[in-house]
Amino acid sequence: MTPQEAGDLELLAVLTLPGIPRSVRHARCFLRDTLVPNHISPAGELLDDMTLVVDEFAGNGIRHTASGRGGKIHIALWAGRGVLRAEVSDEGAAGRRPVLCEAPDGESGRGLHIVDALASRWGHRADGDGTVVWAEFAT
Repeated sequence: MTPQEAGDLELLAVLTLPGIPRSVRHARCFLRDTLVPNHISPAGELLDDMTLVVDEFAGNGIRHTASGRGGKIHIALWAGRGVLRAEVSDEGAAGRRPVLCEAPDGESGRGLHIVDALASRWGHRADGDGTVVWAEFAT
């Protein structure tokens, strides 16, 4: 994130994890451990929403990118006035980026619709060969 994109956001913490399925659980724990109790209530809907979004981003990064083939993912948490931001960076998918499917069918394609419903706003940006997927939540 460039300083201009960050605006008044402060980086709270970053965690690097191996691109393996059990890292998704560690990403959820990292989010909870970093944000509770100073930034978010442990019993609040906001924590559940953010946890679900980070779970989706981390899982996608491991399933659909080079991160899941011996690479890593990075989780970054940011806080600003009235906003929390979660980012998950992966090692890339041959130039493909996350896309919100118009009509998800079957077992896949629904996750980003959930993200879209829960986050105040979300998006992605290229980071070299990799991708950073981010979501913001009003506090």
